[in-house]
Amino acid sequence: MKKSIIVIFALLVFSIQSYSQIKIVTTIPDLKSIAEQIGGERVDAFSIATGYQNPHFVDPKPSYILKLAKADMFITVGLDLEIGWVPPLLNSARNAKIQKGGEGYVDASINIPLLQVPTSVNRGEGDIHIYGNPHYWLDPLNGKIIAQNIYNALARLDPEHQSEFQARLKKFNETIDVKIKEWESKLAKYKNTKVIVYHNEWPYFEQRFGLKIVDFLEPKPGIPPTPSQLAKIIGIMKRENLKIIINSPYFTSEATDLVARNSGGKVVTLATSVGAYPSIKNYFDLFDYNVYQLLSVFQ
Repeated sequence: MKKSIIVIFALLVFSIQSYSQIKIVTTIPDLKSIAEQIGGERVDAFSIATGYQNPHFVDPKPSYILKLAKADMFITVGLDLEIGWVPPLLNSARNAKIQKGGEGYVDASINIPLLQVPTSVNRGEGDIHIYGNPHYWLDPLNGKIIAQNIYNALARLDPEHQSEFQARLKKFNETIDVKIKEWESKLAKYKNTKVIVYHNEWPYFEQRFGLKIVDFLEPKPGIPPTPSQLAKIIGIMKRENLKIIINSPYFTSEATDLVARNSGGKVVTLATSVGAYPSIKNYFDLFDYNVYQLLSVFQ
């Protein structure tokens, strides 16, 4: 009888705790990971996209609408990265709290030093992002700005636990500061290494870790590789003695492998998000993985 009472009490406590959690929906798992770092047990976070999906193209399923309808907070990369699938989901959810301008709406790009902001827009140049390159989370120092934006929203929604969120934010920032020294130290020897990449999603990573992106397999952003572009890249790699081609998990390896075979280069597939591979369970793991992969081909 006593055991039954204890079990019932434990279930009630768990139910109350779960009910009091801030329900968060994010567009990509990197934002989910950072939200969990700052919110701890006070949050229940869900990411719509997976780590191995191209975040530009996500199928807006009805189950996501249900998640958003019940959410207290919605966190988006912004900069039109998710323009093709977020608006219909938010509109269908009919949740005023997480609409743009609502107390639970978080644009993680606020205060990010943006790269590649176009001075003019010509859609003939491919998938151009008019506000700047949106892949800013791939610079770990930008992770601190993302974390600050999330903290601001958590403190707004749950001021009672603001000090707890603040302590977790401090710990997150301190961890980033320690880890970035480690990552930069490991890659320092290979600073200014010239590389070819499949898609233009690495400028923030490039800037932080000192790589030099020479060209892309895509002839224009979002346009699949063409025979003429691949021939051009092979010529550049041979002429400049380039050896590294960076791919992403959601692009096929056919084009990168063809270029590597014909140029004597090597392909390295880097993770663009948390969860791209089973070992990448959080935001810190993302950079641990990518630094290790780069070292394996550089060496």
